[in-house]
Amino acid sequence: MTEKFTLTGGARIGRANATYPFADLYVDKDVLKINASIVGNLVFQPKDIIELKEYKSIPLIGNGVKVIHRIENYSKEVVFWTFKDPRFVLNEIKKTGFLNNVNSNLSDADLEIMKRQNQGGFPIKKPVVVVSVIVWNLLLLSAFIPAFLNPDPKGFHFGIGVNIALALLFLTSVLILVSKSFRKLILKEGVEFQDIKKFIYFIILLSGMLFLSFGLARF
Repeated sequence: MTEKFTLTGGARIGRANATYPFADLYVDKDVLKINASIVGNLVFQPKDIIELKEYKSIPLIGNGVKVIHRIENYSKEVVFWTFKDPRFVLNEIKKTGFLNNVNSNLSDADLEIMKRQNQGGFPIKKPVVVVSVIVWNLLLLSAFIPAFLNPDPKGFHFGIGVNIALALLFLTSVLILVSKSFRKLILKEGVEFQDIKKFIYFIILLSGMLFLSFGLARF
């Protein structure tokens, strides 16, 4: 028996996909976690699992392990993508003792897992998502509508709304990175920065590059 098994890969949760290397699998005898960053953070106890099985979609790049589970607040479609042979992954999970761990006694850790499951797998608070989507769309509309109504004969140019949207995205990501208080406002209870750090680093890099690119294009 091995104490734990960890693997970096991708994941599909519902219709959303996290590509390699934005998902991590962690398994020990008590818990199985699929951390797919912004796509979802799922935590399972042995009793939550109906079956773990091979999943093959596209040869070599579409291989994974499908999780068939009982958690109502999680999407039914959960797949962890891996470049490794799914049979190897399933065997390593089996070695941890997770699949054979039947324990009727509820510990504090079990109660914490159940609490997280009740919140669903998406790591960001719903009101934050709603406000962010509204603000983002309003800023993009303010950038695109004037460009279509008053086209520039020299070529299409994004309005300043795009720059503001990218700047807000960059600053929000940086605040999540550096401020614990800000994280509490954004993330659901029990979600840690480690659960979304890969995505945050990616967004900081991408939004910063796009902001500089669009900003320079205005001059």
